[in-house]
Amino acid sequence: MTEKPQGHEGGAAGTVGPLAAGTVPDGDGARDGYRDVFRVVEFRWIFTAHLFSLLGVVVSEIALTVLVYRLTGSPFLSALAFALGMLPYLVGGTLLAGIADRYPARRVLIVCDLVCAACAALMALPLTPVAGLLALRCAIALVAPVFNGTRMATLADVLGPGDRFVLGRSLLRIVSQSAVLVGFGLGGLLLTVVSPRGALVITLGTFLWSAVLLRCGTRRRPARQAPDGGSLARYSLSGVRAVLAHRRLRALLLFLWVPPMFVVVPEALAAAYADQIGAGTAVVGLLMCAMPVGTVLAELLVGAALRPRTRERIALPLGALLLLPLTGYVLVPEPGWAVLLLFLGGAGFAYTLGADRWFVDAVPEGLRGRAMTVHTAGLMTVQGVGMVLAGAAAEVFAVSTVVTGAGALGTVVCVLLAVEVRRTAAGGPLSAPGSGGPSAP
Repeated sequence: MTEKPQGHEGGAAGTVGPLAAGTVPDGDGARDGYRDVFRVVEFRWIFTAHLFSLLGVVVSEIALTVLVYRLTGSPFLSALAFALGMLPYLVGGTLLAGIADRYPARRVLIVCDLVCAACAALMALPLTPVAGLLALRCAIALVAPVFNGTRMATLADVLGPGDRFVLGRSLLRIVSQSAVLVGFGLGGLLLTVVSPRGALVITLGTFLWSAVLLRCGTRRRPARQAPDGGSLARYSLSGVRAVLAHRRLRALLLFLWVPPMFVVVPEALAAAYADQIGAGTAVVGLLMCAMPVGTVLAELLVGAALRPRTRERIALPLGALLLLPLTGYVLVPEPGWAVLLLFLGGAGFAYTLGADRWFVDAVPEGLRGRAMTVHTAGLMTVQGVGMVLAGAAAEVFAVSTVVTGAGALGTVVCVLLAVEVRRTAAGGPLSAPGSGGPSAP
């Protein structure tokens, strides 16, 4: 790891020196490490707030699902309470995306946490009906893409849009993947000690503490763009159109969205596949954990061991071929081989370290919040679509056939997207709407 001067770091809410502001340029061959990212004081506050916010989301999902089932006895409504954590992302990511650029980032993050805390408090009230619980779950999911997009854009301010941003983003993603592995298990243990409504009170506390950490540990920065007097929805949609109309950004977004859409297929059908091969319920857990484990380990290895240029060189091959291991399901593999195939598929997601760098480099600062929000909203939406399509296909075909088809079709699409990303590498710059700069190609 190449060491760089640390520079002076002021108080979290005061003046921040070169390292914290991200003004130290990345050398072409230089390599930052995860330790360099953690040396930035402001990032440590954001990272800790992320841990508490993520804990709140995981606990609320489990507690709400159990609570709705106990109140109604309906498996459908219980599952709906969980699914509602994904469905409103598309609405929030389009109509509310402008919040990320129109208002100061710290204020947006804190308000989003407070909205989630208020929703958790209302969920915990004994008098809240089932319909109210589901509506409040929608409200949390509605602000989630705004929060996540604003935080991603803030990372680029804190760490700079270079290699430190890539590694900071990687750390947050690793934590989220790890939550998939341990969060639901810990949440289940929590519900053996407290009631679902009691767990929602804990969720309230985690959201509030996240807001406190963000208030105390992050700088106040001005809005990226001053309000133009138009409606928020129009401002948001103009940013969405600008992002999707730009060939380079569109290619990168699809390159970041499409692999997850296909890769959720074996995870969504894990229980059905275990049934197909006559395996027990323990195998379901292994199948669902294999891919996140591969993702976490590969991302840590690539982020820590490879230089930025090398990460970018391997991004296109990895992204193009990461779904190829799923075609091994054509052999209807036994559990051990299936776990290995899924692990290899998850490891391919290390391509995102290179793709993240390209994406943040292609987005102008005045559009960064909306672009990151669109990225987050699209990522969640396409995964939901992938799960639905996988379930529908499995009603007609064998699960092994569905997973094989997803791997084959997904590989073809990803190869085409990788070609498009390469073709657009020399595309013209994009300007934020209204900035008077060059227009999107």
